[in-house]
Amino acid sequence: MTGQPLTLLEVEALARAAHEGQTDKAGRPYAEHLAAVAEGVRLRGGSPEQQAAAWLHDSVEDDALSAEWLAGAALPDAVKAMVLALTKRPREPLEEYAARILATPGAVLVKEADLAHNADPVRLSVLDDPTRERLSAKYAYVRSLLGIITP
Repeated sequence: MTGQPLTLLEVEALARAAHEGQTDKAGRPYAEHLAAVAEGVRLRGGSPEQQAAAWLHDSVEDDALSAEWLAGAALPDAVKAMVLALTKRPREPLEEYAARILATPGAVLVKEADLAHNADPVRLSVLDDPTRERLSAKYAYVRSLLGIITP
């Protein structure tokens, strides 16, 4: 990275702009999910780098930003590594995805906040039963792979 890294506010604005017009499975603006994950990271004691990764965690996976953009972005290498680790690849087994997250410093906390928001009963309640059950089981399995214990 050359020059000054983007500030957390700049990363937030960039993520909001990149995901503009996108909605989550419940039809809500996607930026609400990003904000919730970033706040979840902050509340869990996450660093500013982890908070930046939270804002960007779905940007490459959702084609909101390209991997090429990320490579050249004014971001610390640690942020780029977390974003790439959190980017699920097409047809990638969950076990490989979890192993990459576990191998990347700081990424587990971001994924923990992501899973917590994804599994929020209020968010899940608007989905049809089969989708809610499928996603709940998937989130629980990923938490188990990552060693995340929920109360």
